[in-house]
Amino acid sequence: MSNHKDIIIIGGGAAGFFAAINIAEQHPELSVAILERGKEGLQKVKISGGGRCNVTHAEFIPSELVQNYPRGEKELLGPFHSFMTGDTIAWFEERGVELKIEEDGRMFPVSNSSQTIINCFLEEAEKHQVEVLYNHAVKTIHPLETGFEIETSQGLFQSKKLLVATGSNPKIWKLLENLGHTIIQPVPSLFTFDIKDKRIKNIPGVVAKNVDIKVVGTSLESNGPLLITHVGMSAPAILKLSAFGAVELAKRNYNFKIEVNFIQLDFEMCLEALKNYKQEFAKKSVVKSAQFDLPKRLWKTLVSASDIAETERWADINKQQLEALSSQLTQAIFQVTGKSTFKEEFVTAGGVDLKEVNFKTFESKRIPNLYFAGEVINVDAVTGGFNFQNAWTGAYIAALSIMLQ
Repeated sequence: MSNHKDIIIIGGGAAGFFAAINIAEQHPELSVAILERGKEGLQKVKISGGGRCNVTHAEFIPSELVQNYPRGEKELLGPFHSFMTGDTIAWFEERGVELKIEEDGRMFPVSNSSQTIINCFLEEAEKHQVEVLYNHAVKTIHPLETGFEIETSQGLFQSKKLLVATGSNPKIWKLLENLGHTIIQPVPSLFTFDIKDKRIKNIPGVVAKNVDIKVVGTSLESNGPLLITHVGMSAPAILKLSAFGAVELAKRNYNFKIEVNFIQLDFEMCLEALKNYKQEFAKKSVVKSAQFDLPKRLWKTLVSASDIAETERWADINKQQLEALSSQLTQAIFQVTGKSTFKEEFVTAGGVDLKEVNFKTFESKRIPNLYFAGEVINVDAVTGGFNFQNAWTGAYIAALSIMLQ
């Protein structure tokens, strides 16, 4: 015997709960169920933003917001005009969750706890009688004339409409592929760079506030803060590169060279400045007089890499040493030998081919009454709350479309 529901949502994560609540709130006469394979849902919400939940980003212009999506930039422009950052803030505030903006634009609950968001979802789901079924791993999906039959580890379900919001789930992607969808092979999207280099070996924790980085031999480049870690480099400048270069860097098996400009000046301008410092600080030690607002430990290691001894004063260094230092500051080459996951936030590029999704409704172009939301489709973003905004927007529009039909 099949368990009949009006709407079934596969995936008890952010997008799944958001869609379910919006549907059940507007149409209490509809039976809505979430099928979640785990013993509890919302696990990505729990760990997001270091356990604080980076709900969204304070970018309120759709054309600016889409620039944070290496895959999905063109497709999300229309949807963001329908449900945007301001709508997300309002949605949570109407349900008693106030958000705050941090200096870098990221938005968190005022409580600084992801549990606030989880509690909001669980309370709203209960209030609007959304049935949340845990330990229900989906095994098969069969389209019927009147909807779908879904086989789970706990039995059979039937529904008129189906929303898939499972994120990066290879088993679900395989089921969708069997239904005729094209799945873009997933590759990691947000990751840090593993680098073994004596220049950074002993300075973990050092931050260069504004750098320019290029992947040598490609058109990939980014800028922003750079963090030296125990295994290599991280922070926004690296994470942007990893997101926008996800496919290219996977092809290179995460073995490539980067060129780092630590001071955002070109070689000649830097050299000119160094010549001036040579005159101005003639009697001072080069190592001890950090310039260009660089952290002292980073300056010291770059000076050392330029064959300038700790005892040398500015007056002592020759033309070759000045050029070597300018090179280290503006075009330092580092060999990347691998990647590491960024915190616990594992984001992938890949999923349902964007050409097979109607972005006015988030409905499948291949299978009527099948909808998608979140990272199950080939959309991903840089770090900072953008992946969640994609989830809220897709889930809201899918919910609206499901209700209208």
